[in-house]
Amino acid sequence: MVSQMRLSIIVCETMGTRDRPLNDSKGCGGVMRVAPVGLLARDEDAAFALGCDAAAITHGHASGYYSAGCLAAIVYNLVQGRALPEAIEGTLTVLERPAHADHDECAAAIRQAVALWQDDGATPSPERIERLGGGWVGEEALAIALYCALVAGDDFERAVRLAVNHSGDSDSTGAMTGNLAGLILGVEAIPARWLDGLELRDEIAQLAADLHAGFQDSEAWWQRYPGW
Repeated sequence: MVSQMRLSIIVCETMGTRDRPLNDSKGCGGVMRVAPVGLLARDEDAAFALGCDAAAITHGHASGYYSAGCLAAIVYNLVQGRALPEAIEGTLTVLERPAHADHDECAAAIRQAVALWQDDGATPSPERIERLGGGWVGEEALAIALYCALVAGDDFERAVRLAVNHSGDSDSTGAMTGNLAGLILGVEAIPARWLDGLELRDEIAQLAADLHAGFQDSEAWWQRYPGW
């Protein structure tokens, strides 16, 4: 037991980077956690870079961190008032720069999601979503979240239900879809029955508001976030 604890401490003290990856993982754990980066970044490029860096701490495969960079950049663009299709196109322009080696897999997944949305003749379904993969890896999870947010339009509940009712990593795709649909439509679009009884609802709302507002040098701010 002691040896296992020591190993755990050593692993936690080592962080991967894009230049010095710890592994070749492209699991969706990197992309599903970076939405707040898009609220904090000063511009699209910074959002993409910071999203990549945050994911690369634990996920060393290019698709593991590029998918995270894309989600962060898309969130940034949505905050600036851009529509989701426009936000996606702008982010693809950043992703596909020559400096971003090995971006093809991630870009292809995003374009597949957009193409699936543009096929108006098909009804969204779990089977159709699974054409984008299971969501276990970063680029697939991002593609599924984008597709669900695109096809649902102004219906938050429909977006999230689509994202969680497939046979893959549905909790991750549901969380990411909620990030996007919530930002596009606002908290008032979330069904009241989903919010009633939500644990720590007030604290979550306060944290979200503070992330959006950014740092404030005030006594109230330091009391909430003492920086111990």
